[in-house]
Amino acid sequence: MTARTTPPFRADHVGSFLRPKRLLEAREKKAKGEISPAELRKVEDECITEIVKFQEDVGLKSITDGEFRRTYFHVDFLEQIGGVKTDIPVTVIRPDGTEELAPPVMRVIDKVKHVKDIQLADFQYLKSQLKPGSTAKVTIPSPTMLHFRGGRAGISREAYPELEPSFYQDVANAYGDELRSLAAAGCTYVQMDDTNLAYLCDEKMREAARSRGDDPNELPHRYAKFINLVVAQKPKGMTLAMHLCRGNFKSTHAAAGNYEPVAEALLSEMNLDAYFLEYDDDRSGDFRPLRYLPKGKIVVLGLVTTKFGEMESKDTLKRRIDEAAQYAPLEQLCLSPQCGFSSTVHGNNIAVEAQRNKLKLVVETAREVWGD
Repeated sequence: MTARTTPPFRADHVGSFLRPKRLLEAREKKAKGEISPAELRKVEDECITEIVKFQEDVGLKSITDGEFRRTYFHVDFLEQIGGVKTDIPVTVIRPDGTEELAPPVMRVIDKVKHVKDIQLADFQYLKSQLKPGSTAKVTIPSPTMLHFRGGRAGISREAYPELEPSFYQDVANAYGDELRSLAAAGCTYVQMDDTNLAYLCDEKMREAARSRGDDPNELPHRYAKFINLVVAQKPKGMTLAMHLCRGNFKSTHAAAGNYEPVAEALLSEMNLDAYFLEYDDDRSGDFRPLRYLPKGKIVVLGLVTTKFGEMESKDTLKRRIDEAAQYAPLEQLCLSPQCGFSSTVHGNNIAVEAQRNKLKLVVETAREVWGD
């Protein structure tokens, strides 16, 4: 089995890490006006330097900044796109006492456009901290989030009397501008985080889409065309991946369901290079949807959970990789945790040491399966 010299790597990861205590304290001080944005950024820089070393020490080749400069994986990015208005998500207490993050309200209030380079400075700092042989990875929210959460009602009819084609094209152009700014700075690896396609595997979420006036059977195919408008602008030499997430706030989940309702649109119709798919428990269903994976694309199997500290066994991981390989060639598979460890600033209910052990498990298992 050949080693992979381009991303995604045989042992990869989704991107976010538990925030250090001093970073959380600095964010709180900044919110109270006790320190300046520049002082907060200095603390962020120091913590990112440490998390880069942490990733390299456990043997990862793809390196992120841990999303240490963000509060939420999606809001911080999307609110910097021209024409987009986002409200901060709220925490809801479920009847059983557990917490859930109510999705943020995202509204398109004007023509969508790229008004500034959003990730450029963050990427440049990350790249400056890497040792030779490491690849910097930038994570951004999927463009589908600007449609799915609010549907037609969330998009200004004055700016967009019709969604086709101008809304989708304007969003794609904004993303294209962002990708080009990153590529010009040397970025070769970008991952788009998408909850919406995973939500369309869940009957409750499908019903919610119907109530907004959308057809949950048609949406995955529409989103495939939408994503392809972004992919058409992908700079040469850049790997563009998508991570499907079912919710990861404080170790909870928002959706469940087999990938079958979206598999064909996702794997066959989208012109992406790679997919990070959550497969850490029974909520994800079986591996049969992988039969739609065409040659030349990679699926990164998220078999190791980031929600709980209990460790998976190597034997179980290898058995599950073998099961997946019945539907897609082993050569086109890689291994990762199912999600990040801290999709929001709050973090999952898992210890820092468990975070390290889970990543080491991914690296060691990948080495034994693929010889990478």
